[in-house]
Parts: sequence; structure tokens; C-alpha cells
Amino acid sequence: MNLMCPARLVLLPPGSRERLAGERVAQVYATPGAEEPAAGLAEELGVRLTVVPELSHAEAESVVREIADQHRGETVVVVAPELDLGITLPAVIEHEGDGWSLEPSPNEVTLASYEQAAERFRDSLRRTPNAYMIELFDLIDAHLRDGGSVLELGSGTGEDAVELERRGHRVRRTDAAGSFVEMIRADGHDADRLNALTDDFGGPYDLVFADAVFVHFTPAQLATVLRKSHQAAQLLAFTTREGEGDEWSNRHLDLPRHFTLWEEQSLRELLAACGWTVLAWQRGQTPIGGWFYVLARRT
Repeated sequence: MNLMCPARLVLLPPGSRERLAGERVAQVYATPGAEEPAAGLAEELGVRLTVVPELSHAEAESVVREIADQHRGETVVVVAPELDLGITLPAVIEHEGDGWSLEPSPNEVTLASYEQAAERFRDSLRRTPNAYMIELFDLIDAHLRDGGSVLELGSGTGEDAVELERRGHRVRRTDAAGSFVEMIRADGHDADRLNALTDDFGGPYDLVFADAVFVHFTPAQLATVLRKSHQAAQLLAFTTREGEGDEWSNRHLDLPRHFTLWEEQSLRELLAACGWTVLAWQRGQTPIGGWFYVLARRT
């Protein structure tokens, strides 16, 4: 313990493993309702579990402060369905006893990079879709009625929406980055600010479309987006990176972006668990590695 350093608290809902990569955890704390999953996590990490009933009450902030005082210079995990701290779980805070700061999530860091460098990102892109994207567009055409409605998540610079509309579909352009929304509007199209993790999708639509968007979600975050998409549309089309684990990259932007890589079996299992049946699965090789091009139907 280093009394000069803040305590680092990883706050997790039961069953989550987010934000733990690279952390050296000293102890796990939990509310009684989260005891079972917290016990499994503590065993996995090889540390002690302490159940704290008061964490589930209104005095949660004072209890978190007490935990922080005991673990200056250390990292601990707190497992609870929710905490009365005014923040959404999972989260990481650094607590100095009299106050705490919220550490941005990898997704928030990535989004901030796009906010700063939308034009630079546009300049880095190829102007025409590759053969795999063309095949995915053709598959969409084969399964989507003429004039079908499309919710596009992460429209980015807007090229995919232009192609979908050229093929006769009606696209609602959205992005979590205001810089991209303004870019699309400047090009003469309507666009909405929509964060796929936190905002309602609206609808119903015929298709949810997301090109190179799911790469920025952790597995738990992607599960949330897949379930929201399941409520919003009959069809889902997306692309994402192939590989193992996750990585940070400054490629193209000279700013940090976080990527989650997927093995085919794991991604297929997640899709099935979230109510999707795969209609088509294509693997394509690009200069930065393998990509999956997927079309699925709501089960």
C-alpha cells in the first residue's frame, strides 16, 4: 500500500469482466446480491472476497471512500448490480479519500479521437468499397425489400449510406461523434447523434447496418448493441475485425483508438445468444488483417 497514491476501484456489474485487462487486483468487494459471481471472480483472480451489505444502500459513496482509504496505491474490484454514485457500471475510478475521478472507458477515448480527427479519418479512407463490402451490399439487396428502412450505426464519413441509398434503400444516418454528424450534414444529408451503447434506437427498421463499428465495443458492450438491434430490426448487417483479444492503435489518426478482435466461433455464439441467426458469413483479408462480413436475421 502506498498512502501517497489514490486507490483504483474497478466497479463492475455481476458477471462482468470489463476493464480488468492489465489490472493487478488486491481484493474483491461485493454486495450480498452479487456474492456468487463476485466469489467466482475473486477465485479467478486469486484474491480475497469481502461482502459489504452497506454498498447496496444510499451510503454507498461513504463505503466506497472507506474501501479506498484501505487500499491507497492498490486496485480493488467492487461488484454490485448498481451503486448510488451517479455513474454507469462498469467504470473505473481513482479515489483519494475526499473525492474521486472517473477514468474514461476505451470506447470514450476512441470516440474522443474521432471527434478530434474526423477530416483526417476521411482522408485516410479508400473511396470505393472493396469486393467483400460489395458482396455484403448485394446480400442486403437480396434480403431487403425495395425501399427498406435502414438504421446505420456509426455512419462515420457517410459513404456506405450513399451506396445503400443508390441501391434503393432508405437510410437513417447516425453517429456517436458529433464531428461525423456535422460532416454528413455538410454533405447535404440528414444525420442524428446517436450513441449505440446508451441511446434508444427508435424504429422499427428493416435492417440495422454497422460497418467497422462493432470493432470498438467490448464483448459485453457488443452484446448490449446486438440486443438493442434485435428489438429494432429484422435484419442485421455488419463488419468487424478477426483475431484474438484487443488492441490499441494510432493507425491513420495518430490518436488512440481501441479495437476488439473476434474469433469466428465466439462471435457466432454471441450472435446466437442475442437472438440472431446467421444468413451469410464472409471472411475477407485486408492490409490490416482479417475482417468478417456478416448478415443475420432475427430469430
